[in-house]
Amino acid sequence: MTTDPTRLTAAELAARIADGELTAVEVTEAHLARIGAVDEKVHAFLHVDREGALAQARAVDAKRERGEPLGPLAGVPLALKDIFTTQGVPTTVGSKILEGWIPPYDATVTRRLKDADVVILGKTNMDEFAMGSSTENSAFGPTGNPWDLTRVPGGSGGGSAASLAAYEAPLAIGTDTGGSIRQPAAVTGTVGVKPTYGGVSRYGMVAFSSSLDQGGPCARTVLDAALLHSVIAGHDALDSTSIDQPVPDVVEAARNGSVEGLRVGVVKEFRGEGYQAGVVQRFDEAVGLLRELGAEVVEISCPSFTKGLAAYYLIAPSECSSNLARFDAMRYGLRVGDDGAHSAEEVTALTREAGFGDEVKRRVMLGTYALSSGYYDAYYGSAQKVRTLITRDFEKAFEQVDVVVSPTTPTTAFPIGERVDDPMAMYLADVCTLPSNLAGNAAMSLPCGLAPEDGLPVGLQIIAPALADDRLYRVGAAVEAAYQARWGHPLLEEAPSL
Repeated sequence: MTTDPTRLTAAELAARIADGELTAVEVTEAHLARIGAVDEKVHAFLHVDREGALAQARAVDAKRERGEPLGPLAGVPLALKDIFTTQGVPTTVGSKILEGWIPPYDATVTRRLKDADVVILGKTNMDEFAMGSSTENSAFGPTGNPWDLTRVPGGSGGGSAASLAAYEAPLAIGTDTGGSIRQPAAVTGTVGVKPTYGGVSRYGMVAFSSSLDQGGPCARTVLDAALLHSVIAGHDALDSTSIDQPVPDVVEAARNGSVEGLRVGVVKEFRGEGYQAGVVQRFDEAVGLLRELGAEVVEISCPSFTKGLAAYYLIAPSECSSNLARFDAMRYGLRVGDDGAHSAEEVTALTREAGFGDEVKRRVMLGTYALSSGYYDAYYGSAQKVRTLITRDFEKAFEQVDVVVSPTTPTTAFPIGERVDDPMAMYLADVCTLPSNLAGNAAMSLPCGLAPEDGLPVGLQIIAPALADDRLYRVGAAVEAAYQARWGHPLLEEAPSL
């Protein structure tokens, strides 16, 4: 049994802290030391809250000494995507326009983590306002993939995924607007879950595209993700889109994973041109494994999925142009040109010019155009109709099968800088993940081996109907156990060296 706390799972850490084998302070200090040793190379974190994390850890140890009951993740460290407001801690959303902003309140996710005695280590790097698939759009520089620091860790939540793969944290929180939890999980060999839309509160989560954004858990194992999911999920009266329904028992599903008798759909539209040979090979092996485990595999067709990319890149920019209008230099954040010689409109324009990066400006302009008079019906309205068709395709699919599977992303991690001048190539990284956001259902990515041509992780995506999040964990746990029994977990057993 390892004695290095950074190599233990969240479930193992919580058990050892509860039993007194480790203190929360020891665990936190070990992860802070790991961050100090490797994060200069990885750049997973934008802010490390050393004193805050140790204070939280000391409070957990005091509770245990008093004999008070501890929650299932008490004392376990976590890396929080820098899109969730955190009282007294900088929240930048990866943007110069909020550099140095200290929120006066906690997001609901942040508050629930604190209430559960999870130790928040700090805030992780991300594409600015969650707009990107590589974390290269961060105003504070890119994050490296711990498997190969010259490659991207995915995006927009590359910092959260990289912190897991670098053993800087056993748990992380991400957000998923078009795949920003699942795609980073796939290319870093970790587990990422997009809960059903409305399953996790968006209160205090800086908005990009309100009808698509969804926070969710990131971890190195399916059980750890389930434990974190159960902490952050649930109805929140502060979020008008929050679902007032019981949270599915995802932890029980993760502890008792099985696909026996389950019908699994393989979408024929999720393969072909643009898919890396090694990704397809590992996906086909995963489908074969599901058959061996007792699942019935059915090929299904969802023709509208081929239009998902186009619909997403009209809907998301349109909503972002509306949401980002609040950054006007008048209330909070950066202010440029306020010297008495410029009008309020000029100060707003100068601030946005200096504060927003190229990708944010590109999407704001696209969205503003799509919503403009004379173009609304042709573009935004048509995209919403395609969204309805995608939702109906999912509904038809789930009449035939219990879950749908696909590759999470068409390729493994690509080199940093390779796609920065080709937005369309960058956008294609999310072609498999976008439909789930448009439909609002639940989806997970988990490792399914390494691509033979480059030795980099490949992700298997599992998609379940809305409010059936437990199916993700049931299937994911069964697949994970089978992989570990046969070949060992690609990350836990063959961790990249930093």
